[in-house]
Amino acid sequence: MAIPQDYSQGIDPERALKYGVQRVRSERAELVEGVIEDAGADWDHEHARHELRTQLSEVVDVLGCLMGSGDLDLPGSLNWYVPDIAVVPEELARDAGSLVPDQTLLIVEVTSESNAETDRVVKRKRYAEYGAPLYLLVDRLDKTVTLFAGPGRLGYTQVDGPHPFGTPVRLPEPFGIDLDTSEL
Repeated sequence: MAIPQDYSQGIDPERALKYGVQRVRSERAELVEGVIEDAGADWDHEHARHELRTQLSEVVDVLGCLMGSGDLDLPGSLNWYVPDIAVVPEELARDAGSLVPDQTLLIVEVTSESNAETDRVVKRKRYAEYGAPLYLLVDRLDKTVTLFAGPGRLGYTQVDGPHPFGTPVRLPEPFGIDLDTSEL
């Protein structure tokens, strides 16, 4: 992307966009490949997030982690994500304005009609590139769940799924639980 002459001195476009997305008057806004997007969710979307949070809550507490939708920065890129769910060690979350994907234990994205391809393709690639160890994709349009593991610069090396809703999905250690996907 060419920077206009007036802005070529002293302004970092990545920093400016990330500053701007944090000040959008929306509860959930994110930056995806340089585009500011509203990350709002409908009630069906919230239902899926609630089901997963309920199942994860006990093990998250035992691990000394927090679970939420905090900001994830992807330094060196025009991306600033607000995942549907991220599980992070509590000590990293304290006083952190944002974290990076490799500081998470698990990231969950739940698709909507407006963002399905972003979650399926762009975020999967970026989360792997930035070292998120586990990425759970809940695809409400296809009614499937897929777990990605083994992050690397070229993507995830391990894929478990897609599994149709209703199929238990095993989250590996440190979680060591089977997710019930029947109510997603």
